[in-house]
Amino acid sequence: MFDPILLQTFVAVAGSRSFTGAAVHLRLGQSTVSQHIRRLEVSVGRRLLVRDTHSVMLTPDGEAMLGFARSILDANERARSYLQGARLSGRIRFGASEDFVTTRLADVLHKFTERHPSVELELTVALSSTLFDLLDEGALDLVIAKRRVGLNQQREARSGVAVRTERLVWAARDPSVVEAGKPLPLILFSRPGITRVAAIEALDRKGIAWRIVCTSGSLSGLQAAARAGLGVMVQPRGMVSSGLMVLPTSPQLPQLEEVEFILTSAANEPTGVAAALAKEILDRNARQEFELPFREAV
Repeated sequence: MFDPILLQTFVAVAGSRSFTGAAVHLRLGQSTVSQHIRRLEVSVGRRLLVRDTHSVMLTPDGEAMLGFARSILDANERARSYLQGARLSGRIRFGASEDFVTTRLADVLHKFTERHPSVELELTVALSSTLFDLLDEGALDLVIAKRRVGLNQQREARSGVAVRTERLVWAARDPSVVEAGKPLPLILFSRPGITRVAAIEALDRKGIAWRIVCTSGSLSGLQAAARAGLGVMVQPRGMVSSGLMVLPTSPQLPQLEEVEFILTSAANEPTGVAAALAKEILDRNARQEFELPFREAV
């Protein structure tokens, strides 16, 4: 029998590839995290992690154990939820930016609705600015959306729990869409999209000529235009879709800023169904391994 506490720590370390990150997420001391991993490895009788001063890597046995640990923890959580007595019920109006929905949330929402079948989930997918407006108007209970990092504007200063920070990057079908001496062809979200503003500001600061070849309020529309080779789009690095490659910075492609995905609610602290969904998102995010589906241009 494996101690679920040790498994939870192992999954958190594997997901963040960091003892420090796992300690912060689990609210434990780093020495406690290290002790949990040692105890689990003794219990298993195998080396699960290889750690040096810069990184934490899973051994082959660790990769296998990660799948088992997630299954055990999921089963444990389902049993706990079922046997608690009154099942969680009610309605949650949840808003999410499209890039996070298509790359991060599908499994989370599936597991949440499977675990809480009496909960009515209403999902709104929109631009981050629209989601924040709907939250302020009382039309949503919980939102996960992007904000620009380091800005003091009122919208960016709203409270929330940081889920993930991503560097914005230029993405395209291939590097040939960037032609020296010609305005940069841009594929952008409709106003007031955060990535749209960040891209145009970065180009204008460098005095780089640009033109808009495609505008859409839909991420799928932007990706289709980029895959067709119409131009360059901007997305968080870890959310670039397959069929596109990340273009390196150059005189025509300046480095872009970071954005932060935050989880924020209508109340100061989410309660009830909103709190349960927020916990599911944060727990899954902390222990998920993020693979990059794109190619790097060289």
